[in-house]
Amino acid sequence: MPIAPDGLPALAAAETALLDWRSDDSGATSPHSTAFDDVYFSRHDGRAETQHVFIDANRLPQRFAAWHESRPFVIGETGFGTGLNMLCAWQSFEQHAPADARLHLISTECFPMQHDDLQRALSVWPDLADKAATLVAQWPAAVTGIHRLVLSSRVILDLHIGDSCERLALLDGRVDAWFLDGFAPSKNPRMWQPELFTLMAARSRPGATFATFTCAGIVKRGLKAAGFRWRKVPGFGRKREMLAGEIDAPPEDIRRQASPWFTSPGPQPCTRVAIIGAGIAGTSMAEALARRGMEVLLFDREGPGSGASGNEQGALYVKLAADTNLQSRCYLAGLLYSQRWLGRLDPEQQLWRQTGVLQLATTDRERRRQQRFMAHHPLPREVVRQVDAEQASQLAGLPLPHGGLDYGLAGWARPRQLCERLAESSGVRVVRQNVDALTLVPEGGWLLNLDNGEQVSVDQVVIASAMGARDLVQSASLPLQPVRGQVSRLALTNDMPAPARVVCAGGYVAPPLDGWLTFGATFVPNNSSNETLSEDHSANLAELDQTLPGYTALLAASGQSLAIDQLTQHHQLDGRAGVRAASPDKSPYAGPVPDSAAWHQDYAVLVKDATRVPKIPGKHYPGLWISAAHGSRGLASAPLCAELLASRICDEPLPLEAPLVDHLHPGRRTIRDLIQGKQLQRKTVPEHQ
Repeated sequence: MPIAPDGLPALAAAETALLDWRSDDSGATSPHSTAFDDVYFSRHDGRAETQHVFIDANRLPQRFAAWHESRPFVIGETGFGTGLNMLCAWQSFEQHAPADARLHLISTECFPMQHDDLQRALSVWPDLADKAATLVAQWPAAVTGIHRLVLSSRVILDLHIGDSCERLALLDGRVDAWFLDGFAPSKNPRMWQPELFTLMAARSRPGATFATFTCAGIVKRGLKAAGFRWRKVPGFGRKREMLAGEIDAPPEDIRRQASPWFTSPGPQPCTRVAIIGAGIAGTSMAEALARRGMEVLLFDREGPGSGASGNEQGALYVKLAADTNLQSRCYLAGLLYSQRWLGRLDPEQQLWRQTGVLQLATTDRERRRQQRFMAHHPLPREVVRQVDAEQASQLAGLPLPHGGLDYGLAGWARPRQLCERLAESSGVRVVRQNVDALTLVPEGGWLLNLDNGEQVSVDQVVIASAMGARDLVQSASLPLQPVRGQVSRLALTNDMPAPARVVCAGGYVAPPLDGWLTFGATFVPNNSSNETLSEDHSANLAELDQTLPGYTALLAASGQSLAIDQLTQHHQLDGRAGVRAASPDKSPYAGPVPDSAAWHQDYAVLVKDATRVPKIPGKHYPGLWISAAHGSRGLASAPLCAELLASRICDEPLPLEAPLVDHLHPGRRTIRDLIQGKQLQRKTVPEHQ
């Protein structure tokens, strides 16, 4: 696969599986790969084959029954195919594991099936119908990368689309049992390479097992060289023998040698977590932890959805760079995850709508940028496609003089109501108090000092309070910039024209919600005022006319005057101002909070020579995390960042590739400053009230 400018595999559409369907003696059909001239599962009995080869040979029923770890049991697979193996593992887990146990599935797939093919392939097993329906409902667009699917409150699937070796090299996580599957070595020799077995070993936990249907010599030699012990066991059906085995002492992961500062803190005991801030970052974090069985205390004096996440309507969108970079990868992964996350939380779409988002090219410069973006990112049409002015007009339901990019999986959501819904998750308790200070307890855990004088003890803390994070000394070294934004809302009657899609240019305008047209928003850095201003309404109206040329005239023809004083006087225009937090590089902070003073001491040599990397793991405040600086795109970034932090806290494989995890690390700015010769002291950005 081609390499992108950021050094990772190209961000592109994956080639989907080419199939024909072949009938057996009973008339049942099964998928056959035309590219590899091989079957996906035995025509004799694919279900029984999966049970024999992967479930029983890995001793999963017995291991599930004995599983009492707080972390999930992790299964890794080298070829997802139809998903039959994973559904059978899920079923076995539910049958045998304790009620509080959790399962994490990881599977790589270079040629994912199309949605309808997957549904057809799994339809032959009625007792798996519910599980298959859950999988099919969340089946992602064929985009290279990691796609996290929350199959139930106890089961997560991370589908890694791309070459198995590339995917495992980027995986941040460890596996307990391997399904070494795929088309036969003689049919697909590219996969069955020594590198695959080496990477499996590097991503294994001590004692990890494996099972595979083949006894090919290249497999036996590769497994032995990587450190696995293998043995021949009876095969399934016509296959006389197969392989099973284990690895006792996996090799040390050496990926951190070049960036020891990003070494993750080891897992710590955790049953009670405090989250500071109840906006979209905090409430999505609360839901992610509560789903994993944590007791969550959600602290916010004003309650859920009261800050910058308190708007009645907000756009779920991203604006990706023309040239692939880490930030764009994070935001696209976040957008795709948010679409599945919202669909799972609210399948009736009462709190969100997948209307699509049009990103217009209103200038020659933007048009050239979009053309370069499409040339560099051959993504599936369902994710993003280029449309001309006529197509854009049809999609928007309004005449538009410009074409642009259409993001079909994007749309809008109700941020305030979404925060309220998330805060009601089982296991979450809202505490209407602010946290004034955090004290690390030497014996473990944190003591929270509340503004009413009370103290609360917890195991770990997540800071998700946007600009409020600066008030807590442990995170004060993280640069955060306040950005004031005001949205405007115009009362509409039913006969007034309105866009059917979210339309973005300099600002955005969303389809009407409850009789109101929402548009904006202003962008004023270094301003912390939340006062609603008439001049900002004027700016939003002017931007609306730029985004939808002639739209205000259409409204006027419908009897709607657009004079500010008249609109305000007749209560037809209102709005809301909020203050968002942004980082200097406009990417969120999502990770453990670094001990900045220790980093400046331990890595001081970088000031003089960036090539002299000390072999010192980065020091972090134990059990202290942050999710902040989501700016105006929190709906696309905060839910995935919540999954990232929850996975770290609960010792799970991560939902992003290792370089993207590093890109979001809160300590990235400290390392950048050191390499550029900057010292600990920072200049404070003045705020204009």
